[in-house]
This record gives sequence, structure tokens and C-alpha cells, in this order.
Amino acid sequence: MDSRTQEHLIFEAHRKSAGASYLLWFFLGFFGAHRFYLGRTRSAIVQLLMCLSIVGIIPLAFWWLIDAFLIPDMVRDENLETIRKLGGRGEVPQEPRLDAPERGAASFDPRVEEIREMRRR
Repeated sequence: MDSRTQEHLIFEAHRKSAGASYLLWFFLGFFGAHRFYLGRTRSAIVQLLMCLSIVGIIPLAFWWLIDAFLIPDMVRDENLETIRKLGGRGEVPQEPRLDAPERGAASFDPRVEEIREMRRR
């Protein structure tokens, strides 16, 4: 197994899921479970402490709703941090363009290579 495949498998093992985050947010969000899952331990502890106090419930309800919109960014940031830890560049990958392929860049998808070959003719 080459190092790139091994790094990819390690990333997949540590990758965070938006679906799992939303499930944790919906069912255990007042306890900060989604933030614990996404590596935001300090704010998760603050949410947990606010949940335990009667006064903190009202601001926590607003925080809980705002988190619904913040989860996708938190998931992306956590996954990029995992890539950085693995030694990658940590940039947001862009979709490959079929109309302007890089010279000498090979694709793993044989259909893409077939389309590129047809355009060269």
C-alpha cells in the first residue's frame, strides 16, 4: 500500500460527518455533544454548563439554533485540520474541470481519460 492510499484511509477513519453532527445537534445539542464531536471542547463545556443552569437555558436556545447554520463550516474546518495534521496542504479542493485539464495530469476515472482522449482528436 502506497503512502497516499494510507493517508487517504487514515483521513477517512478520522473524517467528521455533517449528518452525524446534525443528529447530535438535534438530540443532544443542548449538552454540546455536536461541539464535542467536532473538536470544539471549550464551547461544548460552556454549553454544558449553561444547560445545567436555569438562567443559561434561554441564551442556549438561541445558540442551539445558530449552530444549525454553523455546523457545515465546523465540519469542513475540522476535516481540513485533519488533512493538515496528515501533512497535506489543507486547501479546499476544487472540482476538476474537464474542459481545461492540466497537462500531464492523470485521472483515476477511466471515463475522464476517455473524454480527454476524444477531445484531443
